[in-house]
Amino acid sequence: MIGSRSSLSATYFLPPNIYTMKFRTEVDIRTSEKKIEIEDRIFSIGSCFASEMTDLLQQGQLQTLNNPFGTIFNPHSICNEIKILHDSAFYEEEDLITYNDEYISLDHHTGFDTRYIHQTLDKINTAIEAGNAFLQEADWVIITYGTSFIYEFLPKKKLVANCHKIPQKFFQKRLLSHQELTHSIYDTILELKDICKEGVQILFTVSPVRHTKDGMVENQLSKSKLITAIHESISMFENCHYLPVYEVLMDDLRDYRFYKEDMIHPSTQAVNYIFEKFGDSYFSEETKDFIKENFKIIKALEHKTSDKKDPKFIEFREKLDQRIKNQQEKVKHNIFSND
Repeated sequence: MIGSRSSLSATYFLPPNIYTMKFRTEVDIRTSEKKIEIEDRIFSIGSCFASEMTDLLQQGQLQTLNNPFGTIFNPHSICNEIKILHDSAFYEEEDLITYNDEYISLDHHTGFDTRYIHQTLDKINTAIEAGNAFLQEADWVIITYGTSFIYEFLPKKKLVANCHKIPQKFFQKRLLSHQELTHSIYDTILELKDICKEGVQILFTVSPVRHTKDGMVENQLSKSKLITAIHESISMFENCHYLPVYEVLMDDLRDYRFYKEDMIHPSTQAVNYIFEKFGDSYFSEETKDFIKENFKIIKALEHKTSDKKDPKFIEFREKLDQRIKNQQEKVKHNIFSND
């Protein structure tokens, strides 16, 4: 009996499903019937995560325009901005305030602030004009919400998109109600359907970046309200979709090695992973190949030399230029124009 026990293989005692065990939960993005093609124009607006995704689309040499008002987080402000872009409503002096010797718009990110009123207005209105023109030809719109919290600027009793580091005593913070959220999302969709090309596809996401300054419990409440409002609002429109970006980071990449050192923002590896999953579901095969080759070209362009007359470098650059030319022949818009 002792001999027979010792002859048994150790694997005999392992669970029958040992070879199918999984050590993390994967979140799938539903495959889209409508695909992003290499000539499509993609408009994006919202949080800093929207900018990171757009940066990758730009590196892939697709036609994009991102955040003509700068980084904005809440649905009310994003709706307001889409309406302004729809109407091409330019800002005037009375729309600005002054703080710390700068002219600023509370509808915009601090990147528009300048010391001179005409410079601030010029930056704002140039971006509005470009955004209006781009939206009229947009095939895809990606909206990334970051928070359900909003601030009211008490001196003007105005809901604002950005506080510009103005002292807290001038603002009152509150959560947008469910009705306010759904109303903002619904109106955003109607404005986009009116200005964009027929058949425009609108993709809604919730940023995986946690607003820890609001508090961890408050952040979860804020995100859950966004997710609920999006699902309720888009259920009435065939051209609107939800991308589970928040869920991918929270449930799929739920390890702090996928975050930057601040433990809040996703790492480059996490952003690339989410972009890849998004591409698998929404890019056509031609677009996948186009972007993949362009990523390789960008990597090759990083190669520098102290001797540009080196025959090996000249040969390398000639081959690289030919690859760029081959890619350019696939599309009408200019690519690698800054390289």
